[in-house]
Amino acid sequence: MWTQKKSKGSATRKLVGHTKPQALVNEQYRTIRTNINFSLPGHETKTILFTSAAKEEGKSTTSCNMAIVFAEAGKRVLLVDADMRRPTLHHSFHLSNKIGLSNLLLKKGRLQDCVKRSGITGLDLLLCGQIPPNPAELLSSPVLDDLLEEMKARYDLIIIDSPPLLAVTDSKILANKCDATVLVVNTGKTEKDSVKKARDALVTSKAFILGVVMNNYELTKENYYYHNYNS
Repeated sequence: MWTQKKSKGSATRKLVGHTKPQALVNEQYRTIRTNINFSLPGHETKTILFTSAAKEEGKSTTSCNMAIVFAEAGKRVLLVDADMRRPTLHHSFHLSNKIGLSNLLLKKGRLQDCVKRSGITGLDLLLCGQIPPNPAELLSSPVLDDLLEEMKARYDLIIIDSPPLLAVTDSKILANKCDATVLVVNTGKTEKDSVKKARDALVTSKAFILGVVMNNYELTKENYYYHNYNS
């Protein structure tokens, strides 16, 4: 993900895919969408996990905006907050977090009752719900397998935001269950060793690594030119 120099270090959670559709950064999200479409191993790929090596690398912002641009392209998208340690999706969309994924994993509710409208055409949300004491155990249960199958039957694409790979085991469990995984890297902040460890963790989990999103990458003058030429 490219940024202009003046915005370096300001990786706040912004839904530019919705609020600023003509912004340069939003065009980069569309480019990632195109790359993902070309890289998908098959038409049956419906669940994509977004994770990172450590916290605050931009995975939640990236997953939110990717869900928006996929919905913009006409897909029916469900964005899931599976970070049951530090959920953020309800903050991004200014919603209550009383019900969500944790309720469903505890078999307390139905998917159609827990899903919330985002206000964006084609995009629904499944928030985290109340934070459980045992997220890894819940995610390991067969209940999640059944839930993912139900999601696939209802939506064209399910984008899942998850905790950092090197902090807890949750994302390794999810990566094994999802069709593909995207690793978000904060350029200039994330250490190479951390990225390698995150990659190794995904390989150990038998995840299909779809690619890497380089977040907060500085634009060159040439990039500015092409932006102006295209605008």
